Amino acid sequence: MNIWNIDSMHSEVQFKVKHLMISSVTGNFSEFDAQVKAEDETFENADISFSAKINSISTGNTDRDGHLKSGDFFDAEKFPELKFQSTSFEKKDSDDYKLIGNLTIKNVTKPVELDVEFGGKMVDFYGNEKAGFDISGKIKRKEFGLTWDGITEAGGVVVSDDVKLILNIQLAKG
Repeated sequence: MNIWNIDSMHSEVQFKVKHLMISSVTGNFSEFDAQVKAEDETFENADISFSAKINSISTGNTDRDGHLKSGDFFDAEKFPELKFQSTSFEKKDSDDYKLIGNLTIKNVTKPVELDVEFGGKMVDFYGNEKAGFDISGKIKRKEFGLTWDGITEAGGVVVSDDVKLILNIQLAKG
């Protein structure tokens, strides 16, 4: 069994959500952790766990970040982390995988399906073996208890239900 840990200095965990349904706001989590347990170098059927600290959320706007951390959205005080645990990691072709698992936000756990592109493996300057992955997918925020809605005077939706997930992950073999 090979254990791989996230190299957070060389990884990004981002999301995008439509604002007023005309443009996207990008946010990220700066504090996160992940571990991958793999039987072999293909990573197929690996066991993947991930978590992110809600208080590390950033969208580039202090007021908006505070709103996201509040009870209207993530309720960071009651639910300080979001978590993901894989149930399947299946190789589709040479570089593409399908990652399925359970995502928990605000004590609500739902299955999610993510697309993964394997970037390959490399040994860094210090002799550490690294592996890279680009992960993408989409969730419905309301399914996870992120139900705050704002409506403009004209009747427009302020924040869309769809949230795009974009993770660029580098792992270090432990």
